[in-house]
Amino acid sequence: MTTPDATDTTDRLVARTTAGAVRGRREEDLTVFRGIPFAAPPVGEARFQAPRPPHPWDGTREAYAFGPPPPQEAGIQGRAGIPDAPTGDDWLTVNVWTPDPDPEPDPSATRPVMVWIYGGAYKLGHSGSPGYDAQHLARAGDLVVVTFNYRVGIEGFARIEGAPANRGLLDQVAALEWVRDNITAFGGDPGRVTVFGESAGAGSVASLLAMPSARGLFGRAVAQSVPGTYFSDELARDLASAIAAEAGLRPTAADLGTVDPRTLTEAGAALGAKMAQRVDRWGQVAPTVTPFSPVVDGEILPTTPWQALAAGAARDVELIVGHNAQEFRLFLVLGGLLGKVTEEQATAVLRLFAPGGGAEGEQAYRSAFPDADAGELHERVQSDWLFHIPSLRLAEAQVAGGGRAHVYELTWPAPGAGGTLGACHGLDIPLLFGTYAADLGNLLFAGAEVTDEARALTAEFQRSWTSFARTGDPGWPAYDPERRLVQVLDAEPEVRPYPEETSRRLWEGHDFPPLPLLDGSAGV
Repeated sequence: MTTPDATDTTDRLVARTTAGAVRGRREEDLTVFRGIPFAAPPVGEARFQAPRPPHPWDGTREAYAFGPPPPQEAGIQGRAGIPDAPTGDDWLTVNVWTPDPDPEPDPSATRPVMVWIYGGAYKLGHSGSPGYDAQHLARAGDLVVVTFNYRVGIEGFARIEGAPANRGLLDQVAALEWVRDNITAFGGDPGRVTVFGESAGAGSVASLLAMPSARGLFGRAVAQSVPGTYFSDELARDLASAIAAEAGLRPTAADLGTVDPRTLTEAGAALGAKMAQRVDRWGQVAPTVTPFSPVVDGEILPTTPWQALAAGAARDVELIVGHNAQEFRLFLVLGGLLGKVTEEQATAVLRLFAPGGGAEGEQAYRSAFPDADAGELHERVQSDWLFHIPSLRLAEAQVAGGGRAHVYELTWPAPGAGGTLGACHGLDIPLLFGTYAADLGNLLFAGAEVTDEARALTAEFQRSWTSFARTGDPGWPAYDPERRLVQVLDAEPEVRPYPEETSRRLWEGHDFPPLPLLDGSAGV
């Protein structure tokens, strides 16, 4: 909704963007703007294409409500927590929490900016999720926080003919360009931008560090639990063919564009349910049940982030990267496998994921962790392969390329689910945002009181992240390959050598190349 242009140029609820004026709402000591388009709706002729500039508007647009989530598989109500999500095609929108928008901005009085990229296996997510309410973070750091939507699933990541690769990543670049061009009007400094994200959001941050088109759009980055899954072009195209086959179509933008984007998500979900049966063809990605990841296409994403950073691609960007101690525990709990993993299941995942693979990889893990039972080995190797070692490798690559990185590990256990979750995947989100009763926090804190200990850890997260955004110093030493000092985040935070030393040694010398297509024959 728009209203005629305001004549009062001192209205501090109005900010002027390159596409038009927007009006936010005062919420206690912050002004919040929601649902501002940073690109045109990616539908019609724009579907499956790189994002295009937003359509300008006259008057003042009310920026009171989050934009609709991008089309995605069923699960948005559970994962993203929006039971009454808005509908429509205007998926590509940003939201801003600011202490001080200014209708006549003074660049010398602007604040640092933090830009959040949500996770969700590259197939789920919405910036309007209650778990990403940025009010506490903006207040804690006296800075501007931006969140935004990007295309996920088939719309954002399927490798199809007639469309650029990595459209979801291109959306992220467009959002960062919007920040560069507009954030001064919201009290933010476009020269002090920090991107931060978790899981697929952290994989996106890592990708942006490697992308030529993102260079210069941010000077600091925080990657929380970086997944090691990047697809080769061959694997991505094969998975896209299988998705299209589920819909009875060819893997082209022309064919897939005939299906409503909200219906097309069913094809991706159908393939995800079958992926585990195709380890012979899709290898390590098959058990992940997500056919989407950034594609190393040689152009938009020229190489893996580890290769790019080691070559110095992001040496001028300051980095925080880390992970949680029991990452994979969440998926065991959600899958009903905690305490039920058999020796046969443990052997299968050890042989698939351990460095070197096969019986040799299995034996290396069993020898390194002689007291671990089947469930512990099953969890450990998948935590290491999917999150621990890729995260550590990103820091190592950054240092090797002449840059600086700070490393952390979260070891504080989630209190929910009877205390069985440990420091599992996603726990850092409610701790960072202070949203203990939203989204994943509903599980991680279920039935448990939010204690002073939890609130103190939230304060530690927020102090470290916002200090880093402001100064480049999170409060602990930079990582180096000799001392390997990291910040351990627990009830009593401490700096000490990397805690997962046994796993680090197991993975020494192992690279994370783009995941290959194992069977090069035609068809699926």
